[in-house]
Amino acid sequence: MKRLSRLKEVMRSQGIDGFFISKVPNVRYISGFTDSGAYLFITPEKQYVITDGRYTEQAEKQCPGFIVEKWARPGNTLGQSVEAIAKENNISKIAFEQEVVSFSLYEKLKNCLTTAQLVPTDGIIEDLRYVKDEEEIECTRKAAIIADKAFSKILDFVKVGMTEKEVSLELEYYMKKEGADGLAFDTILISGAKTSLLHGQPGDKVIEDGDFLLFDYGAMYNGYRSDMTRTIVMGTPDEKQLEIYNMVKKAQEDAQNSIKTGVSTKTPDDLARAASEKYIEYYYSGIGHGVGLELHEQPFISYAGNRVFEENCVVTVEPGLYIPDWGGVRIEDTVVVKNDGVEILTKTSKELICIK
Repeated sequence: MKRLSRLKEVMRSQGIDGFFISKVPNVRYISGFTDSGAYLFITPEKQYVITDGRYTEQAEKQCPGFIVEKWARPGNTLGQSVEAIAKENNISKIAFEQEVVSFSLYEKLKNCLTTAQLVPTDGIIEDLRYVKDEEEIECTRKAAIIADKAFSKILDFVKVGMTEKEVSLELEYYMKKEGADGLAFDTILISGAKTSLLHGQPGDKVIEDGDFLLFDYGAMYNGYRSDMTRTIVMGTPDEKQLEIYNMVKKAQEDAQNSIKTGVSTKTPDDLARAASEKYIEYYYSGIGHGVGLELHEQPFISYAGNRVFEENCVVTVEPGLYIPDWGGVRIEDTVVVKNDGVEILTKTSKELICIK
């Protein structure tokens, strides 16, 4: 209930007497509800989970201290449930997450409200989620351990002549076998010239001798995600592959070593950019992001970074160089920010691995 108390403190400070929450990760963060079929309504004195019959039992078990309001029944709609709660609690202004609520949902809510007004807000709960507690960090740590173990196993599996899809499927199987609840995101596993695609998808391409093979993947554990990228080479690397790889490795390490409490989220990008100067035209800014209940959350690390790192925020550091029709390299870790540096959660070596 500590998170709920913190939210109510923010609501009081901003003059919010009712908060309608619809973003799935925010619902989970505040209430503990782990599915997608629920909304929250928070008032100064009470808190409600608004859901339908499919999730009522789950909500009652997962959300102690919350009143479970069943809305999907004859003669009742979501908007009517919100109106009933607002009237019961004398709510005059209902805050909502403007970046999540669709125009259609906004209209449905508005048409049911007789006295309360809808007030847009932005980033209130995301700011609460910025710094992770120890339970969140431990879940992320376990997700990273799973990813590391899976990578170790895939190195013994991958061979020239396999397809990207084959290797991707095996990697995902290993993560599930090691205890992942699911994938952190759709696995990026690409080879050869395709490695210049920042978000390429595994396909039927056959992995060939001399190819770079790029793995960008992560595990999910109890809702929290790890995110790791490693680039290996099939066979013996040529001079340009070694040059590009070592440049990206230095950029990643320079950026990562700069991070600690109080440092600007722009600083790591400045350092990675400096280390990549020779091939700067192939450097794409945006080299990291927060990770937790969402894959991409605050803070964002780029030339436009406008925040400072705080102790126990969890971020990725992932510079790369991407040369069209040749290939690319990305190296990425998930780290926890500390007062004197970072705790690296993804511990797989960043030395260039060559599969002979």
